[in-house]
Amino acid sequence: PGRQLQKGLRASLHGGRAQSRRVQQQQQQPLAHRERVEGAESFPLDFTAVEGNMDNFMVQIKNLAQSLYPCSAQKLDQDMKLHFLKNVTVTCNDGSAAGYYIKESKGSKRWLLFLEGGWYCFNKQTCDSRYEMMRRLMSSTKWPQTRTGTGILSPQPEENPHWWNANIVFIPYCSSDVWSGATPKTDRDYAFMGSLIIKEVVNELLTKSLDNAKVLLLAGSSAGGIGVLMNVDQVAEQLDSQGHRGVQVRGLADSGWFLDNQQYKFPDCLDITSCGPSEVMKRGIRYWGSLVPENCRQAHLGEEWKCFFGYIVFPTLKSPVFVMQWQYDEAQLTVDNIHLTGQPVNEGQWRYIQNLGQELRSTLRDVPAMFSPACLSHELITRTDWMDIQVKGTSLPRALHCWDRSLQDQIHINGSNRNHHKHRTPPTSGCPLHLIDSCPWPQCNPSCPTIRDQLTGQEMSTIQFLKHMGFDVQKMAQQQGMDPKKLLGMLNNGS
Repeated sequence: PGRQLQKGLRASLHGGRAQSRRVQQQQQQPLAHRERVEGAESFPLDFTAVEGNMDNFMVQIKNLAQSLYPCSAQKLDQDMKLHFLKNVTVTCNDGSAAGYYIKESKGSKRWLLFLEGGWYCFNKQTCDSRYEMMRRLMSSTKWPQTRTGTGILSPQPEENPHWWNANIVFIPYCSSDVWSGATPKTDRDYAFMGSLIIKEVVNELLTKSLDNAKVLLLAGSSAGGIGVLMNVDQVAEQLDSQGHRGVQVRGLADSGWFLDNQQYKFPDCLDITSCGPSEVMKRGIRYWGSLVPENCRQAHLGEEWKCFFGYIVFPTLKSPVFVMQWQYDEAQLTVDNIHLTGQPVNEGQWRYIQNLGQELRSTLRDVPAMFSPACLSHELITRTDWMDIQVKGTSLPRALHCWDRSLQDQIHINGSNRNHHKHRTPPTSGCPLHLIDSCPWPQCNPSCPTIRDQLTGQEMSTIQFLKHMGFDVQKMAQQQGMDPKKLLGMLNNGS
């Protein structure tokens, strides 16, 4: 189907008559030929040549996809449908059945498994409170029958140019353990089975043609991003051990690269927002009965909690992982006790926020495939506007496509489907995959998501936001060695 679609796309670039001839030829082909086509690999498309006229091109893609694709009987806007796990011993926190949502794409050998985020709880008190306030993150009893995918989970090519046609699986988060636990429920306490839920979902998907997959991308946002780092090698080993060595397992960690840094203030560790990052993981790993990646566990015996932090676990992983991380992540600032309410921040907070960006950039230096905008935000890959954010003129979907191509090239060079290490491969010309903003303050990237005043709900310009943050233009210009008027002009232009 992928080759057939690409032929049609080339036709669309050479005019409508050629396109309609292709459609007619496809419809006139004998059935036997169409059946053979169904076995072909569907591949992401390279949009380099048409990025100037993307909207019109996307409309053509959709029309062609519906005309040419052997699976056109499936509606392209199909929602994901809920399936509860057949193995009822693998449960949510409250003992209710865990499960997953799926939209199958019969012609595709690409699978995307997404781990939902949603913080955590780390003792009886915080979990009881979570059960009262956010029950859907601890129980499946009220889950809807269907879900609509957005961002990288969307079935619409306009919104999701490279993964719209994959088999999409959404795994709801109901274990509160950043996808790490392996502890069944007791009479007085909760189950923490995040790691086992992923394992069981993969087992069930092997009966739905995952066994014939070429690529499995394990993606996740926030706590789900940490879950990717915790489980991507486990999924690869699970498939290996069951004889499915042809499946290339990769990870995409969105907003899950947290730092175990010192908090701005040091309150008592009473709830999830006041408790520092290291303290949460020290308490959580014991309470959840967590499984951490084996190489990292061996490297940090007695301090296995460190393996929840991206910059510590990443070098120990065998599977390729793409990291998406905002430089001023709102969840990181929350656990660091920087709360951006209606009051302007003081100079100490402003300095702390800038230092956070510097620390984060330094931990990402040796990550070969990543996307890190200098924005104040949290989570990206499931946003409907995820294509709008750019670093150095490149969007995240484009960077992920470049990463995909570099891994394919690597397999061709190595002559093997097993890519058990994150080798640096030279990026294809004009196809970057190591993208990090170097400007030194929040929102200095003009494509950042808009900030809203938390009290009024009004959108803020970059200058309004920086003034709200207590930003001193004179002082900053002096630090940067430039004229204050020039700096103001740059800020107005978003540069």
